[in-house]
Amino acid sequence: MTDPISAIIAAEGWHVLHLFYKIEQGAWSLLSPEEQIVARTQLTQLVADIRATKGAQLLVFAMVSPKADLGFMLLCEDLHNANAFEKRLTVSLGADVLSPVFSYLSMTEKSEYTTSEAEYAESLVNEEHLAAGTPEHEAKLVAFRERMTKYLKDRLYPVLPAWPVMCFYPMSKRRGGPGQNWYALSFEERKKLMMGHAKVGRTWHGKILQLITGSTGLDDMEWGVTLLAHDPMDIKGIVYEMRFDEVSAQYAEFGDFFIGLQVPLDELFRRLQL
Repeated sequence: MTDPISAIIAAEGWHVLHLFYKIEQGAWSLLSPEEQIVARTQLTQLVADIRATKGAQLLVFAMVSPKADLGFMLLCEDLHNANAFEKRLTVSLGADVLSPVFSYLSMTEKSEYTTSEAEYAESLVNEEHLAAGTPEHEAKLVAFRERMTKYLKDRLYPVLPAWPVMCFYPMSKRRGGPGQNWYALSFEERKKLMMGHAKVGRTWHGKILQLITGSTGLDDMEWGVTLLAHDPMDIKGIVYEMRFDEVSAQYAEFGDFFIGLQVPLDELFRRLQL
């Protein structure tokens, strides 16, 4: 009897897989009408099973552009579950029907540049002239703790909404070139630059939901960026505006961009001619 496999659960955060496929219509056409019904039913049931699994989320996309036809964003607490679900998704429509074109592994994480409570408390004294220990100062600290608790939960254990437009791209910080080695900067310099970068991002609150996931040591680049929106103009807008910020202009390297649309499975099948 095989011993049960122990779950692989990180000390904090979830595992995230972005999976993009082409539909091989030749392989699909070899299936009989009855086999095609079974295949669609099999994928539909698998999507439902993953979404019903504790500690797992699955977003499904009809991909825009010839880069890919079908996309999944899979978030799992247990890396074994992420791996098993990925294998099942790849063969869910039958042998050779889904051809992988791009995948990316990362993990949800909190930023090392997040403002600490001590830093915030000091800013209340220096910038808002609220003396430490006063009721006003303490009230501000209580509100700060509440905001940070929600912020960290949303970063590490997000519940992603069914916003229709998705953009995903990997990125890294530059290491080469005169004045363009991010890791040669001091922590204080990097934190100051990232605070300005985040300030730009906050102007898109309510229009863009942004999830930054870390991939250092897990995949080819250092982060994965997932943007969810209602309007593709907002995705264009935030990416364009961010590129003028020094963090992006001087230090960012970007991978391929993928755009997908969250649609019901029956509509997905129609669009993919399945």
